[in-house]
Amino acid sequence: MKKVLPFFSYIFHPIFIPVYAALIYFFFNDSYYSNPEKYFAIFQIVIITILLPILFFFVLRTAGKVDSIMISEISQRKIPLVIQCFLTILLVRKSITLDHFHEFHFFFLGGLLSTVLALILLFFRIKASLHMVAISALTIFIIGLSIHNQTRNINGIAFLVLMNGFVASSRLEMKAHAPKELVIGLLLGIIPQLLLLGIWL
Repeated sequence: MKKVLPFFSYIFHPIFIPVYAALIYFFFNDSYYSNPEKYFAIFQIVIITILLPILFFFVLRTAGKVDSIMISEISQRKIPLVIQCFLTILLVRKSITLDHFHEFHFFFLGGLLSTVLALILLFFRIKASLHMVAISALTIFIIGLSIHNQTRNINGIAFLVLMNGFVASSRLEMKAHAPKELVIGLLLGIIPQLLLLGIWL
């Protein structure tokens, strides 16, 4: 099991979570959008949340600002989180807009708020697990979608809750975080999403 647990840190890395959220969102709202609309939105999300962050990572690594994709050091996290904030703002202003993708827009707004809070905590030498921020935010968003669309998605929600546990165990096994940092990450992911649920539900 110890050899399997690190796998969850990679498959549920924060840069992949927006794409997972997009696939689930468009599955829930399959009849609301045409295929070209869905494909174009997913394409933009892949570019802005995966390809550009990877590009910036290699630039930062070449410059000696980061040393690994997990970015475990507090001092190395500030620049990537600032970049992530700007990329998310770009996404919600130009691609996943309030008018066109109402519910999904609030998922990214919640993610932006979580990122800003995680960045602020760094200045107090407090590190939050970004893995837990991402997977817990996705879980709350999917619960919200189930309520919004009045669908019984018990299996999917149970799976995501289980994945929260596996990701947390993975981060502990890899000695990437202390338990307190996992709890902080969990709260940073959950609270903004819950606050915004009242707006779009």
